[in-house]
Amino acid sequence: MKKLIFSLAALVAMTACTPSETTSQEPAATTTAQKVETVAEAPSIDPALALQNMQEVQAFLKECGAFFIATADADQPRVRPFGVSEIIDGRFYIMTGKVKDVYKQIAANGKFEICALKPSGSEWMRLSGVLVIDETLATKEEFLNRNEGLKAMYKADDTNMALLQVTCATARFCSFAAPERKVNF
Repeated sequence: MKKLIFSLAALVAMTACTPSETTSQEPAATTTAQKVETVAEAPSIDPALALQNMQEVQAFLKECGAFFIATADADQPRVRPFGVSEIIDGRFYIMTGKVKDVYKQIAANGKFEICALKPSGSEWMRLSGVLVIDETLATKEEFLNRNEGLKAMYKADDTNMALLQVTCATARFCSFAAPERKVNF
């Protein structure tokens, strides 16, 4: 029942994406969440450019180390640190545990924003979009293989690991020395 509710919430949230904010991807495989994502796809951004934009965001987040994700808890914003993201099969992911409040907030409203500040303190990025759960076992395994430290807390086939695909993404790169630059994927 929770998966159905999350899928419907994701569908509603994703219909808010404009064609210029979405990415064309290969058809999704097995999960309801992936099927919801397929419905919301629009072929408005070149897949190579989308991947290039993801790689730029990924490199920025890796340089920052920790980044902060904001979600909504009814009418109250909630912010907490995250530390891992990955690009797997041309899709951008973060992950959390299903027992955490952040997961419950995302299940109720998939819209999010991430803020990351480089160690210099003069450059930052804001990444916004919609998070969609991905239950693909092989993708979860790959995420954990790239982040060995998480294996002590999560297993790809457990009932807790929540792999979240970033969709309808807009990244805004900002600094004190240059105008804001925006990319989508």
